Amino acid sequence: MTNKKFKFLEHTADIKFQSFGSTLEELFKNSALAMFSSMHDGKIKPIIKKKIKVKGKDKESLLYNFLEELLFLFDSEEFFPAKINKIKIKKLILEAEIFGDNAKNYEIHLDVKAVTYNQMFVRKDKGKWVAQVVVDV
Repeated sequence: MTNKKFKFLEHTADIKFQSFGSTLEELFKNSALAMFSSMHDGKIKPIIKKKIKVKGKDKESLLYNFLEELLFLFDSEEFFPAKINKIKIKKLILEAEIFGDNAKNYEIHLDVKAVTYNQMFVRKDKGKWVAQVVVDV
């Protein structure tokens, strides 16, 4: 599966993807989209609203903490994100408003256990942001 927001890459046991964005915020949104689209490939209804705030010591740890927070909401509250309405990154602090639904209402075909730092990067390449993430399944 490939599109301009993200693409999945070959990996022996886990899910590996690269995401893209013209801004850091768009990159983070597309990273979350890639991770959750590996779990369910249909539409999710945006009926429940959540606000999150995470910090990082660098861009990679900020992305890691952001994706882990979304995974935590999925595991602890069965919250499946549909869209990220507002996202703001300032001085390695990310605040986001996320809409989603209860995961019980959808068929989840893959269980993402954790985000990893394995092969992770966040960088600007030719004016565009690129991130690479491997998630443990």
